[in-house]
Amino acid sequence: MNNGHHPYPYPVYNQYHHYNYYNPYQYPYWGHPAMHHPCPTTEPIRLKDYGPCPYVVNIEEATKQNDYYRLALWTGEYLQLTLMSINPGDDIGLEIHEDHDQFIRIEEGQGVVMMGDSKDKLDFKAEVYDDDAIFIPAGKWHNLINTGRTPLKLYSIYAPPEHPRGTIHRTKADAENHYKY
Repeated sequence: MNNGHHPYPYPVYNQYHHYNYYNPYQYPYWGHPAMHHPCPTTEPIRLKDYGPCPYVVNIEEATKQNDYYRLALWTGEYLQLTLMSINPGDDIGLEIHEDHDQFIRIEEGQGVVMMGDSKDKLDFKAEVYDDDAIFIPAGKWHNLINTGRTPLKLYSIYAPPEHPRGTIHRTKADAENHYKY
């Protein structure tokens, strides 16, 4: 039923300053292609901790470029992003974060993630591959094992931060020597 009213009840001004019932976006670039093309760069990304300053990065490229076991790429007051490269047959190590959640994104490789309420009862198990996301609730014991033949490249987001600003662990042994649980 159209009683003379347009189906979109709220008028929106567009770039020509007249009513535009068909485009709910107020700005001409919304809904259009990106203003830049994210093409691969020939320059490597300088991997260091850029926090807490504003920062934009191609996270997939930075993650794949990273060869360190762990590197903090951005550390703020309430959030931290680390890059990791886990060697074939190696793992992150069984751990728990009592007071914060964790997000892991696999960019390259394959593995198995396990979680549970105690270190002796990891009753959640899933295979993970490129582009998978892993959500780890606070208070869950967890481990991620590289089951592939190439390094497992991932980034991890902690909220709040887990590691000191500027953390770089070249190898898993460096990390284990630094953190004694």
